[in-house]
Amino acid sequence: MGAAAGALLLKMVIAAFSGMGAATICHPLDVIRVQMQTEGNTYKGFGDAAKGIYKKDGLKDGLFAGISAAYLRQWLYGSCRIGIYAYLLENAQNANIANGLDKNAIPLSSKMLMGLTSGGIGSFVGTPSELALVRMSNDKKLPVDQRRNYKGVGECISRIAKEEGVPGLFRGAPATVLRACLLSACAMGITSEIKMRLSGSGLFGEDGKYLGGIPLLFVATLVSSFAANVVANPFDVVKSRMQAVSKSKDGSAQYSGMVDCFLQTVNNEGVLKLWSGFVPAFLKLAPYTVISLTLTDKITKVVTGKEAL
Repeated sequence: MGAAAGALLLKMVIAAFSGMGAATICHPLDVIRVQMQTEGNTYKGFGDAAKGIYKKDGLKDGLFAGISAAYLRQWLYGSCRIGIYAYLLENAQNANIANGLDKNAIPLSSKMLMGLTSGGIGSFVGTPSELALVRMSNDKKLPVDQRRNYKGVGECISRIAKEEGVPGLFRGAPATVLRACLLSACAMGITSEIKMRLSGSGLFGEDGKYLGGIPLLFVATLVSSFAANVVANPFDVVKSRMQAVSKSKDGSAQYSGMVDCFLQTVNNEGVLKLWSGFVPAFLKLAPYTVISLTLTDKITKVVTGKEAL
């Protein structure tokens, strides 16, 4: 039992550090995504949003606003999403070996269920950091008199708890968890499946080891990222909108819940609004997934001698 817990913890730590590396590079795309998805957006597209945010607030307070929340998110959400998945996948492979089967004889549905489970757990644990990320990324977009001017992720979370109550830290949790379940099921499950199938195709060298297996991982994660983004983007829009607003002084909220936010968005702005921010979301998710999963796979190989995916 202790050995299993240690193995899980190691995988989660590796996943957290890998996620931080990816977040450092991809965070500006997250800021652009959030500002395009929340209300009050006047940007004409991805390029216009990037240019506008940089021109208005620069790098530190603009495109890298909320980076501390992004790092915290990797330790709460990323560590679970990737670490738990890698742990479940390894257990399934070991079970196959013990039963005299090919270790990779794991159905895609099972891999997606593992991804759904790890993503759901990680997203619930990481909801406060996700909320802080949205609030801090969106703050500069608000009118000056409505800005919260958070000094860091710690102050952001403590102020939300104090001003809106501890339950306020889990605002948008249903949409956050649903989004993460769908995204992780596709991103993790499909990545493993494509990697397994292409590794024996000869297109990427013997057993997919051409250039250390990085081209194979790149293709697998790119395809899985696109599929994940198509499925998860509507929940991403709802999540961002619910988390960007706070309760008014009388305790009322703009949205009564996830379904209400979904219906208001569709009725007021059309169904395609649910895929707003798709380009920056994909441009962020694709390199983030490529970098984080590649780092996880390679670091795990160095530390344990086994592949993570």
